[in-house]
Order: sequence, then structure tokens, then C-alpha cells
Amino acid sequence: MAIPSLNHRVVSLTALAESIYWAGLDLIFPPLCQNCKRTGERLCSACRAQIEYLTEPVCQHCGYPQPAPTPDCEQCRRVPFSGQGLRSLTFHAGPMRQAIHSLKYRHNPPLAQTLAWLMARQWPPSLPPNAVILPVPLAADRLRQRGFNQAELLARHLAAEKRQPFLGSALRRTRATPSQVGLNAQERRTNVTGAFAADSAKIRGATIILIDDVCTTGATLSACATALLEGGAKNVWAYTLARAKHSHAD
Repeated sequence: MAIPSLNHRVVSLTALAESIYWAGLDLIFPPLCQNCKRTGERLCSACRAQIEYLTEPVCQHCGYPQPAPTPDCEQCRRVPFSGQGLRSLTFHAGPMRQAIHSLKYRHNPPLAQTLAWLMARQWPPSLPPNAVILPVPLAADRLRQRGFNQAELLARHLAAEKRQPFLGSALRRTRATPSQVGLNAQERRTNVTGAFAADSAKIRGATIILIDDVCTTGATLSACATALLEGGAKNVWAYTLARAKHSHAD
């Protein structure tokens, strides 16, 4: 599937316009580090140095750290990802946890630019080049409450950084789902099964990289990947900003 080059130019201009707007606000209200509250950056270099990045070796399918590289692992066998592979930048802990909380719940959309820059700077080499970048859609009620989809902000700025095509409306939720918070892995998987549908005309034959802020068990990402593959996508990968740490009880 060929995505018109105009797509990238529009996304880049949108991301640039947002960056200029936020930079103007920064002149009036200097940004604060969302972890240590130091003035000058939204996530300062000292706090970025404390982030727990995910590094090799990892499970080659679900991307969770392992003592040695494996084609799959216990974690991804319990909640299998239906796409080709899943990768995450960091663990959902420390300064990154604080930053994501600020982005989602303290109405701090400019922080998405900084976080997308981190994702682009440490882009996993296993992800396919020139793939279409697509965000996980937010539930309608949460979108109304928050005013933005954090996954879409991350995906748009990431597409601009990587100069890759972006599709913001090719995947939608077909039904409202209860919050995943407090559910175990199997309950999460059941909760989102069949909850998404893809626009086949937009994604048929495409290689796609799904973007989200946090992967807890991977159930939502897997349900999205299933919908995209059923809609005609050629391959589906996923890349998230953070990944929850797991125990055998999860």
C-alpha cells in the first residue's frame, strides 16, 4: 500500500505548528521538569538519566527483558500479541511514570513532544523501516474528559521525527469497554476482544507500527493488531513509551 508523501508533510507541519505554539507558551510560563520540578525542561537531563530503559536481551516477540534472547517467553504466551512483535522504550517506573501521569492526567500535551523525541532517539532496530505509524484509539468518554489522545500526540510527533507516514483515524473502537485498571491479564484480554475495527481502505497491504503510551499486559495492543490484520494490513508491530513490570501473579 502506498501512502501519499503529502501525508508526511501535513503531519510534519502540524507537529511544527504545535511545537511553535508550545514554545511561545514556554516564554510566558517556563516549563518544569515533571519529575523533579526543576525549571527549564519538561523532563530534565538529570531525570532522563534515571529512566530505566529496556535493553537487550529481550523476548523477540513481546519485547520483555529475558536472561537471553528467546523467540517467545512465558509472558507473551500468557497474553499473546497477535502482531509480529512488540517493543517498549522504558519500564513504567520512576521519572517516566511521573512524566506519563503528567501527560495524561495533568493536561500536559506539550510533554508528548519530549517523550516522542526519546522514542525516536532510541528507535528499536527490529521495527520495520518506513512503516505506517498509527495510534491506539482512546475511548470516546476518556477523549472528551482529557481533550486529547496521548497515543495520537506521541504517534504524530514520532512520525514527524522519523519522517514516516501517519494515520490518525484508521482504527476505531466499536464499543465502550470498562477500564482495564485492576483487571488481571485474562480479564484484560476478554475486556477488549472485538472492541476495535480498522478502515480497510486505509490500511490494506500496509505494514503498521501501533503506538501507545503504556503496555501493561499487551491485551489492548493485541486486540488492535487483530483488527488491523483482519482489515487487510500486511504486518503489525507495536511500540510503546513504557512497559509495566510483571510478576507471575499479573
